[in-house]
Amino acid sequence: MLFTDVSTERAVRALKKVGFRVTRSGKHLVLTDGERLVTVPRHGRLNPYTLRNIIRDAGLTDQAFKELLA
Repeated sequence: MLFTDVSTERAVRALKKVGFRVTRSGKHLVLTDGERLVTVPRHGRLNPYTLRNIIRDAGLTDQAFKELLA
């Protein structure tokens, strides 16, 4: 499933719901849950393929991420 129209803020908010926290902030946001490291670029809308890799790096499924966006 490809997600369209997901901003950096929405993606970070969803990742925070599963325990990720921002460790570095700059051109990109770096989040960690203590085990995994996820880098999220700051964009108005994330490229669907970039977002798919972020979801995979976070250890989530597309369905689980979709539920976190709600």
